[in-house]
Amino acid sequence: MNIGKPQRITANGMQIHVEEQGTGKPLVLLHGGIMASEAFGPNIAALAANRRVIAVHLQGHGHTPDVDRPLRFESLADDVAAVIRQLDLGKADLLGYSFGGGVALQTAIRHPDVVDRLIVVSAAARRAGFYPEVRTAFDHMDTHAAQIGAQVAQSPLGALYPEVNWETSFRKMGELQSRDYDWLPQVGALQARTMLVFADADAITLDHIAEFYKALGGGQRDAGLDGSLRAAARLAIVPGTTHYDLLATTTVARLADEFLGA
Repeated sequence: MNIGKPQRITANGMQIHVEEQGTGKPLVLLHGGIMASEAFGPNIAALAANRRVIAVHLQGHGHTPDVDRPLRFESLADDVAAVIRQLDLGKADLLGYSFGGGVALQTAIRHPDVVDRLIVVSAAARRAGFYPEVRTAFDHMDTHAAQIGAQVAQSPLGALYPEVNWETSFRKMGELQSRDYDWLPQVGALQARTMLVFADADAITLDHIAEFYKALGGGQRDAGLDGSLRAAARLAIVPGTTHYDLLATTTVARLADEFLGA
């Protein structure tokens, strides 16, 4: 899937594939695991109606070749910051989904100078925020990587990105997502104004959604009749959706447009 103006950015020893569409203030999109920019579906065109949308293919995903380096949220965040600087975007807005939401969050933590507003979609600020069955699936992903990778290679996604080594992708993703992490202490110190978006039947627990929002200053008190006492952060729960189909409609784009334009 080509969303317009593909190019390669040399950063941190990699040739990072980016695709651009639209004009206006830059909005950098970071996809979920295994997939790439096609994961955003109709949201890319909807967002590009008013903004310069830049979809980044992260290490070993889509058209960005893999390198001899494990997947780590921190190093991927450094890659994203390098792309923003090389494109001379200044402070860009950042929207990340799932795996890409973790990368976006780490980018805002590690490189506050390149992030204006931040939108985290269906991502956890600590590993324990995923339901136990999701964590178990990650823990066994390495064992099943060859089988799953062979199946994906024969799928439409495999046809879209024939250069990807799918077994390696699943092994690396499983290893990444099996590592423990807890970023809630850093979340409270974020400089970027932030919105969280989740499905009402997400892979992340309701308890964690609440603690993530509270770490951003939300959910502390009544906002007052005029709303003047509300937190700067926002929380959106999209009804009738799951972690896996949240981007199937333009609801996320509509929420993002409203937040970014506020």
